[in-house]
Amino acid sequence: MLKQILSKIPRKSSKPDPIDATTTTTNGGNSFSSRLNVVKRVSSAVFPSSIMSGGVDAAVEPHISFKDISPLQKQNLFISKLNFCCEISDFSDAHLDLKREALVELLDFVSSGSAKFTEPAISAICKMCAANLFRVFPPKYRNSSNATETDDEEPMFDPAWSHLQLVYELLLRFTSLVDAKAAKKQVDHSFVLRLLDLFDSDDPRERDCLKSVLHRIYGKFMVLRPFIRKAVSNIIYRFVYETERHNGIAELLEIFGSIISGFALPLKEEHKLFLWRALMPLHKPKSVGIYHQQLAYCIVQFVDKDPKLTGEVIKGLLKYWPVTNSQKELMFISEVEEMLEMTSMDEFQKVMVPLFRRIGGCLNSSHYQVAERAHLLWNNERIVNLVIHNRQVIVPIVFSALERNSQNHWNQAVLNLTQNIRKMFLEMDEELMLACQCKLEEEQSKSNVVAEKRRLTWENLESAAGGAASFNNPISNTINLAHVESASCSVAC
Repeated sequence: MLKQILSKIPRKSSKPDPIDATTTTTNGGNSFSSRLNVVKRVSSAVFPSSIMSGGVDAAVEPHISFKDISPLQKQNLFISKLNFCCEISDFSDAHLDLKREALVELLDFVSSGSAKFTEPAISAICKMCAANLFRVFPPKYRNSSNATETDDEEPMFDPAWSHLQLVYELLLRFTSLVDAKAAKKQVDHSFVLRLLDLFDSDDPRERDCLKSVLHRIYGKFMVLRPFIRKAVSNIIYRFVYETERHNGIAELLEIFGSIISGFALPLKEEHKLFLWRALMPLHKPKSVGIYHQQLAYCIVQFVDKDPKLTGEVIKGLLKYWPVTNSQKELMFISEVEEMLEMTSMDEFQKVMVPLFRRIGGCLNSSHYQVAERAHLLWNNERIVNLVIHNRQVIVPIVFSALERNSQNHWNQAVLNLTQNIRKMFLEMDEELMLACQCKLEEEQSKSNVVAEKRRLTWENLESAAGGAASFNNPISNTINLAHVESASCSVAC
């Protein structure tokens, strides 16, 4: 009976109502979120935000000093200051003082060894250097055709150097301390190319800093070495064959002077091509005097590595030998002397004939400094020794030049040096000197005969041309006839 009554009562469904289920879930989610927020607030009170975020994403005010912050947040402050220094401002702005203070603090922080060059830090420092250093220089209005071999124009100093110097020092410390593998994504081909473009700066202080930075990059980032050599070659090609105007050739050659000294033996073909195609053509521009010392050092380093290159180097010098520029000629004579001190007898014999023909021309130069410098080559014991062993070839080449000097040169110092060399040759081989004297007199007599024949031939041609002109010109014939008739009348009278 009781079961029948209970069966008539309606039962609740076991499935919850959809609306009730949704309400229950939402309330449960809100309660869970609120509990999670409470946990987060508690954890942030216990642990600093820099630890919770791994020390990367936490923002730190860049104007805070490194001394006023905990060691755990110094790395974040380091990146924050780097990002702050990326902002470019006017030099009259008060922001510049804050930026300078930040750069000084960054430099001290990196110098102390406290900085960790993580990937975000490397990216930030490269970005900061690019923003402050990489810029386009104003066009140069100085004409390269008017440039002299010494270029006495005063250097131009960048008014922002006190600011740029700190950035360069920071970049130099960075390249010294950073791991090359960690920084290879940021210090790439594009970064190096833009760094090389800065070598055209008018400020010599900036070029000197760039020289140190590029040398450090070349030494540490080995994968970039071939690219740097190729990029510098392209700069030299553009300078020699197109513009003849670049401010940083001397600094680039100074870097390569130390690089060449580290080349392994035997020399690679790539390195020899750099010598023939890049270094030797640098003797061509008028402004070679600005960088000649560094250029000569680079070539000496090549010859020191491989003495067999001496002959080809001397041929290259003869190819670019100046004809009308006496100052360049003095540099070339000095460079030839340096090469001859390093050359072997076999290499010397390959180039001695064209070389001493050129030296003979220098002995006869009307510019007394060129003539005097050429005579002083015989004060070098190594050169005198080479001449003694090859005197049968060399003495006849320079003998005529010495004779012309003794007869015609206007400078007394050059005349005295000529007499000294003649005495040296007489003591060296008197018979050879007498033979050269006889040969020179015979050649002079032959040349006199040829000159006399040439003079008579021209006189005959002139007389023949005058007779033919008078015969073919009736007016001149009438005039001549009138003169003859008047002369005959005067005689008859």
